[in-house]
Amino acid sequence: MSKCLAIIDVQNDFVDGSLGTSEAQAMLPSLVEYASAFEGRIVFTKGTHFSNYLETPEGKALPVKHCIKGTHGWELASALSDLALKRHCRIYEKNVFGSVKLARDLKSLYEHGKIDEVELCGLCTDICVIANAVLIHTLCPKLPLLVNSKCCAGVTPQKHQSALDVMASLQIKVI
Repeated sequence: MSKCLAIIDVQNDFVDGSLGTSEAQAMLPSLVEYASAFEGRIVFTKGTHFSNYLETPEGKALPVKHCIKGTHGWELASALSDLALKRHCRIYEKNVFGSVKLARDLKSLYEHGKIDEVELCGLCTDICVIANAVLIHTLCPKLPLLVNSKCCAGVTPQKHQSALDVMASLQIKVI
């Protein structure tokens, strides 16, 4: 079985920066341990905004500068950054919640027999993890898609659980 682990937006600003949470900080060691031992392809996404973020539709709805390209907050959490370099992982920059490019690439890998399962983890369960899960599931309805609940964190514990419940309703396997 050829697996792919997609680690969504585990960046400094979402761990302990401008939008960090204690849940993200508590989850990170488990994710690092899990990803380090993962046998298969690993890819990452990075929320990527620019200096005009507050002028964008998202910035008007969430007026907190975060993940501004080139800043410390935009970088992957250091232990994951080291893993990404060591394993030569592909990193998808995205300026919206979901990555269409990631979903299309996973579809292509699946159709060419290079992967037969995708597992998602990361931040935030209720925003970018669920957005990517829905995109991937929509483009690849036959591709087994899992979400690792222990390696995700939401904006709040309640929103994390609600997102997991919605993904389970969409027939995305929550483990």
